[in-house]
Amino acid sequence: MKEQQHSIRVIISGGGTGGHIFPAISIAGALRAADPSAEILFVGAEGKMEMEKVPAAGYRIIGLPVAGFSRRITLYNFIVVYRLIISLLKARRIIREFKPDVVVGVGGYASGPLLRMAGRAGIPYLVQEQNSYPGITNRLLAGKASVICVAWDGLEKYFPAARIIKTGNPVRHSFTNPGLKRDEAVDFFGLSGNGKIVLVLGGSQGSGTINTTMLASLDELQNSGVQLIWQTGSYYYDMIRSEAGDNMDGVVITPFIDRMELAYAAADIIVSRAGAGTISELAIVGKPVILVPSPNVAEDHQTKNAMALTKNGAALMIPDRDASARLCSTIKNLVADKAMADTLGVNISEMAVYDSGKRIAEEIIKLGGSGERRSE
Repeated sequence: MKEQQHSIRVIISGGGTGGHIFPAISIAGALRAADPSAEILFVGAEGKMEMEKVPAAGYRIIGLPVAGFSRRITLYNFIVVYRLIISLLKARRIIREFKPDVVVGVGGYASGPLLRMAGRAGIPYLVQEQNSYPGITNRLLAGKASVICVAWDGLEKYFPAARIIKTGNPVRHSFTNPGLKRDEAVDFFGLSGNGKIVLVLGGSQGSGTINTTMLASLDELQNSGVQLIWQTGSYYYDMIRSEAGDNMDGVVITPFIDRMELAYAAADIIVSRAGAGTISELAIVGKPVILVPSPNVAEDHQTKNAMALTKNGAALMIPDRDASARLCSTIKNLVADKAMADTLGVNISEMAVYDSGKRIAEEIIKLGGSGERRSE
């Protein structure tokens, strides 16, 4: 027998990096836009950046003590196992108390315990796979997933084909602001609009390789008239700012860029890691991109993400090991080659998906039965 309708209740789990957190927040925003009465709870990993970013976006979050395993044989892994057991028990309690209609996993440490316990409780769950090569956690969880939302073709090699829906990766809505002008963004960062501006990103946590390479190239790039907006990550910021010295003409160095839409609007060229969420944002931005994939990720998925672009002429790629030798010259060559820059910008923009958050929200609502509970 059917009970009366109620507001759909959704748990969104995952995080650890901006590549997981910002798509998750975008999904929540799209869900609220589709159903303003939706009740949304986030579950993340204690001590990770989602515990700050999610409340700042206006959502409640609960942390799990879950952590990642070390790839080496170490006693630390016994602590990880203990934390995993505690996280599974806490995830079960969260599900019992919140009573979600649907659970959504966006990747990251917290997704595993939540989706595992949701499956055991008979609650439908949706997996959002951002990468062109899925990680082992999502491959394991996909077996009981009701829907698997992906951003790339060819993932039927890893997931049940009948449950795959190509939605693209959600991005922060501010990046699609058509009224944002380059000169306004340039003024915001205190730069001159006369020379080319290169935006340098190493992911939300920063990149040692990109930072040290840019530091070594700083004088050469300044002498060639290149201006920089450089996000170092908080871990590297003090060292980079100290080593950069006093000659900061045309250079903005910051640990984190809160107004990333302004940084994208100001940039003529972008240097970036190749996280899936970042690539989705870059496609919408439609600027020429030099990708330096991180080698320190599971199954080298950033290189696979980058190759999916380079084979379509949508980005340049430099392996991490070659960055110190090639990144500076590649930036200078791209600054000088307008035809190449324009081609890269057009090709990457053709890969953009603008409504992925909305598509995923629609699937969540379908799974939740429009908030309609059934008596047991």
